[in-house]
Amino acid sequence: MDRHSSAPHGVRDLVVVGGGIIGLAVAWRALEGGLSVTVLDPDPGDGSTHAAAGMLAPATEAEFTEDAALHLHLAGAARWLPFAADLEAAAGRGVGLRESGTLTLGYDETDVALLRRVLALHGRHGVDSEELTIAEARRREPLLGQRVRGAAWVPGDHAVDPRAVHAALWRVVAAHSRGAVVPRAAVRLEQQDGRVVGAVDDTGDRHRAGSTVVAAGWASAPLLAEVPGVAVPVRPVKGLTLRLQADPELAPRHVVRGLVQGRPVYVVGREPATEGPWAGHCELVIGATSEENPDDRRAPAGGVFALLRDARALLPAIDEAALVEATPRARPSTPDNLPLVGATHVPGLHLATGHYRNGILLAPLTAEVVVAGLTRSWFAVDVATTDPPAVLAALRATDPRRFPPRAPDPRTPDGAPR
Repeated sequence: MDRHSSAPHGVRDLVVVGGGIIGLAVAWRALEGGLSVTVLDPDPGDGSTHAAAGMLAPATEAEFTEDAALHLHLAGAARWLPFAADLEAAAGRGVGLRESGTLTLGYDETDVALLRRVLALHGRHGVDSEELTIAEARRREPLLGQRVRGAAWVPGDHAVDPRAVHAALWRVVAAHSRGAVVPRAAVRLEQQDGRVVGAVDDTGDRHRAGSTVVAAGWASAPLLAEVPGVAVPVRPVKGLTLRLQADPELAPRHVVRGLVQGRPVYVVGREPATEGPWAGHCELVIGATSEENPDDRRAPAGGVFALLRDARALLPAIDEAALVEATPRARPSTPDNLPLVGATHVPGLHLATGHYRNGILLAPLTAEVVVAGLTRSWFAVDVATTDPPAVLAALRATDPRRFPPRAPDPRTPDGAPR
């Protein structure tokens, strides 16, 4: 197949619906595993990947009642260094991985009390973190605001540039002799004798395949609404990130996260750009809000103000940076805040969606799990020998089959509505 053609020729091993970082990571690892792959997406990487700051933050994203998620995120973070090295070698370009650690801050005494509770949670799970004095925090980050009351250091939480990762993945998938990135939207999945056998795009072209992976973020749910035997309770949760450009001396050295009167905020810096209109400047990404709203692509003025207000409370030098982009996008969330990764009850159908705030962090691990399920390859042995039982339990908790499947429609033989 011509890798930029919208017309399929023959049956592929795999169709991936969704060309964000999750879908392309699955496609790339599948190509490496010897499969032929078509990716369907009208605008690859324009969803939550485009907005993401790229924090690899299993510790600082930890929640008190979500132990499975914490262990899953720790396993995801452990995959990133080899994944980034492999991808950079394959693509011939960098992905912006910065092993800088994360400085976590509390703006007032109530924020510091919550920060200490999070540190205690880390201690119970063996996560490396420590409380710092304000003087120690200022030595690490001289740009720190004067009113910050508490700080902690998390050495294992890093960051990557999601847009650079996506560009590298697109390059290796589109250039592969068995790969194709087709700029079309999947409008429905094809079914035959109770099995998913590919997808139909918005021009009516059929893309047949032995297996289909749906990695379309929050749009996975409406796409699969007419497929009997599978439940995909994924909903959009809108977030907002801001991108600024700053002189290097005004950019933080580390990822900075904090609570400002109970409101979470983060600032992620990149290395200075070497080309383009902002050459010599550092990109700063500030985020992120979360609201139960659809993906309307609107950036509310109040949200922009609130993020800048809280970020500058921690790092006042942000006042000198140039605001160049506000990016609202909806993330895919599930009822239990765990993704849907792997095979479904429907033969031929696999899912890679519902990652909410951790799609970048979990992309390498998700690709590993999905491709192992497709090829029945090395993954099962590798995980059993290198990951602790808590990680194995967390991986099992992402099984899409944990949600009861929708009953077939009795009106037609194959369960599909007329």
